[in-house]
Amino acid sequence: MFTETFKALNKEAQFTKEMLGSGATQIRNANYASKGIYFQAFTNLSTGLERIGKLCLLLDYFVEHDGRFPDFDYMKNEIGHKILVIYEKSLNVISKHSIEMKFLPSLNDPIHLAILKILSDFAQGDRYSNIDLVVGSRRQSDPIAAWFNNVDTPLFEFTVSKKKKGTIYSNAAMIATVLKPFVSICHASETGEEITDVEDASRRTGMQAAVAPYRQLYILQIIRYWVELLTSLQYTAMQNGSEEIPFFSEIFAPFYNDDSYIRTRKTWDAF
Repeated sequence: MFTETFKALNKEAQFTKEMLGSGATQIRNANYASKGIYFQAFTNLSTGLERIGKLCLLLDYFVEHDGRFPDFDYMKNEIGHKILVIYEKSLNVISKHSIEMKFLPSLNDPIHLAILKILSDFAQGDRYSNIDLVVGSRRQSDPIAAWFNNVDTPLFEFTVSKKKKGTIYSNAAMIATVLKPFVSICHASETGEEITDVEDASRRTGMQAAVAPYRQLYILQIIRYWVELLTSLQYTAMQNGSEEIPFFSEIFAPFYNDDSYIRTRKTWDAF
C-alpha cells in the first residue's frame, strides 16, 4: 500500500505538472490585446516552478538526512517562496551530488535569468501590481512591462531573422494602407503606451507572433531543468526509502525531451 507521504508527494507532482503545462501553453498566446493571459501564465508558472523547485530540495534533504524530510520551519525559513533563491540552492545541490545534467547545467543565460526574476517577483508581490498602483503602494512594478522589456524585446532582437523582421514591418505598413481609413484602434501596449495607430498595432501583433515560439521554448527549458534535477534526485532518494518516493520521472516525462521535440508542441496542458 502507498504511504501517506507517497500519496502526498504524488498529488503534489501531478498538480505541479498541470500548472506548468498550463503556464507553458498560456505564455505563447499572451499579447497586448490579451493581457489577462499574461497573468494566468505568470500565476501558473511562478507557482509551478516554486513547487517543483521545492520538491527537488525536499529530496535533497531526504538524501542528506538518511530518509527524513525537513520540518515546516525549515521549509519556511530556509527555503521560503523566492524562486531565484530556490534556483541558487539547486545549483548547490547539483554540485554537492556531482549531478551531470544532460541538457542545461544551469539557467544562467540572460533570458532564463530574466524570466526567473520576473516570476520570482510576481510570486512575491507583483501579482498585485495593478491594485498596488491604485492604492498607492510603494511596490508598483509591472510584470507585463518587465516581460516585454527583458524577455520579448531581446528575443525579437536576437532570435528573429532580419528577413522575418522585414516581413513584419512591410505587412504592417500594407495593412495600415488598406485599413487606416476605416479602422479605429484603442489599446495599451505591454509597457502602457497608447496604441492608436493601425500600423503600430499590426507591427506589435507580428512581433508577438514571431517571439511566441521562442518565449515558450525558454520557459520549457527552465521547466526541463527542474525535471531533470528532480529525476536525478528521485533515484538517489529511492535508495533511502523507495516506498516514500513516487516516480516523478513518469509524471513529468513530457517535459524531459530535447529542444527539437519541444519546438513541435504548442499546447502542454493536456497530457
